Amino acid sequence: MSSPTPTPLRPWSLLVCSFALACGAGSPPSGDPAPSAGPAPDIVVITLDTTRADALLRADVATPHLDAIRARGLDHRRAYSTVPETLPAHVSMWTGLLPWEHGVHENGRQLDPASELVAAQLQERGYRTAAFVSGFPLLGRFGLARGFDVYDDDFEGLERSAAETNDRIEAWLAGQRPATQTAPSAPLFVWVHYYDPHDPYEPAPEFLAAAAGDPYLGEIAALDVEIGRLLELVEARLDDPFVLLVADHGEGRGDHGEELHGNLLYEGVMRVPMIVAGPGIEAGIEDRPVSITRVAELVRAWSEGRDPVPVDASAVVRGEAMKPYIQYGWQPQVMAVSGRLKAIRDGGLQVFDVEADPAESRDLADSVELPPGVRQALRETPVPVPGSEAERGPTDEQDRRRLAALGYVSFDAAATRRDDAPNPRDMVQLFAPLDQASQAFSEGRYAAAAELFGRILEADPGNLAVLVRLAAARSLLGERARADALFERAAQADPDSLDVVQYRGLHHLRFGDLAAAERDLRSVLERSPRRLTVLEALASIAERRGDAERALGLLQRALVVDDRSADLHQRRGRAAMALGRTPEAVAAFERATALGGTAASCCDLELGVLYLAQRRPEEAKAALDRIGSDHPEWPMVLFKRAQVSVLLGEPDRRARVAAARAGADRTTAELIARERLFEGL
Repeated sequence: MSSPTPTPLRPWSLLVCSFALACGAGSPPSGDPAPSAGPAPDIVVITLDTTRADALLRADVATPHLDAIRARGLDHRRAYSTVPETLPAHVSMWTGLLPWEHGVHENGRQLDPASELVAAQLQERGYRTAAFVSGFPLLGRFGLARGFDVYDDDFEGLERSAAETNDRIEAWLAGQRPATQTAPSAPLFVWVHYYDPHDPYEPAPEFLAAAAGDPYLGEIAALDVEIGRLLELVEARLDDPFVLLVADHGEGRGDHGEELHGNLLYEGVMRVPMIVAGPGIEAGIEDRPVSITRVAELVRAWSEGRDPVPVDASAVVRGEAMKPYIQYGWQPQVMAVSGRLKAIRDGGLQVFDVEADPAESRDLADSVELPPGVRQALRETPVPVPGSEAERGPTDEQDRRRLAALGYVSFDAAATRRDDAPNPRDMVQLFAPLDQASQAFSEGRYAAAAELFGRILEADPGNLAVLVRLAAARSLLGERARADALFERAAQADPDSLDVVQYRGLHHLRFGDLAAAERDLRSVLERSPRRLTVLEALASIAERRGDAERALGLLQRALVVDDRSADLHQRRGRAAMALGRTPEAVAAFERATALGGTAASCCDLELGVLYLAQRRPEEAKAALDRIGSDHPEWPMVLFKRAQVSVLLGEPDRRARVAAARAGADRTTAELIARERLFEGL
């Protein structure tokens, strides 16, 4: 998405002081200068999604505000992401760790709560901290919100526009630093994330025209306008801040067969813009390789009033792309960059001189001796342990649907090892079909998904995740026999796969074979006790059997995993209600109502009944009055509302009793006939 054209903004101004290099090493002086003694400095970090380094250096796209930052700061022309995905790359920025150190290898995973985050450290030093994120992968529940006084991720779907994010920032800044304020206040640490540019590219016509019809570059031109607006706000409200602009990863745009990102490790997706500006930073270009993990060190150093630890010019910059390995069982991929050489291990070895050959078209693996540090990095970079990802995967169905829209085939996938594991660069023809099939499945277009998954399986017969999804699609289409055969094939391929057993159990449940479903799902739960889908399904089995006690226990376990599900709270309330545990049921239904959504609107009758049981007629009235006449139990609503009316002595109580009688069904007619409150009415 892109923004409308605002009025022209003044170029952002920064004071430029004594010479220092923000991330350099090897030739003195090195490192960013520390701020002078006095109040801690304000710090602004701007992260761009999906922005290639070379996209900001094109003469055919006007980016005056980005150019202004570059003109006043130090431009790192060889900055590298750690992972070509949004969440793990940002985790690397905010922990200073590589993916195998912080444990997040792809979007939709949970960061370890014990991880040390930059925001929490600045918060402890007295900073007021705020984050404004624009894309689903960075929602606070994935773990990056800790340490932020404000973590603004309030939007529906996958993203919000840069303009909407800037509106939130403007309102917040106005409250933190009023224009009339003269007294010093706590320093501010502000992180702003823009999801633009991002597929699908839909710039406004004027930006598309300005980019010669290139939608990707058109979104960058539109984003530049919003960055100008942000910097105008920063100049007006903050006191000569440090500003760091960096992208999480790039975009393939067809390089080496990859249109988007997440699957390969070539320059288009791994090399990103990174510019630092602020007090004491002299404008210039830094050509030595540096990792985005450097962001954490720079922010910590600026906040502490010290020089950043110098970058070791001989250090190896490292990265990985594990999504194809985790999702499809393909070869794991790791990257190591040293000087002008870049090596990729992906089941084979590729080596490129990225200065002489930025397109990485000439593989030098057979003619170049790699430095010992690069060989060691390729050899020692670990791959995810099978089973570790599923435990920290997405929790609710909405998250799964959003991840599917981002191209994830298996939401509960764990890294697998295949004897026939293909090299991802040999499978580029499947990238687009995999994305399309996953999205079709998430949107409920199971016939289309099954057709696509079938074609993919012909090209990659050993792809267990695709085989399981095909089986699930056939099951959802009501094709039981075909699904049975596919699940049997999957179980033979990998008898130990929890994914196979889980989806087979759900298949049995769908067709009413409760015993087989329970057997499969319990076996999964024994080995993976936090799988939300399994807990929910076992609770459904207990509900069907009328075992409210067991259902309640399973739902309580599910809510430990995901306390944000209105549906789970509603189901917990019904189970507690069936057991006569009125206070617990009320608490559950109230929580569901507070969370909102369609499940919440179904709780009002239950709340009305329970409030009456607790002799809280005013609250019962409020709950019952929220219910529309299209409620499937409208006769019961009329009956309960008439009871409330009589108890409260409302003037229209006779009319309400009459309406309850007129609208009664067999059940409520009997209740009305026995109701002593209605005698004489």
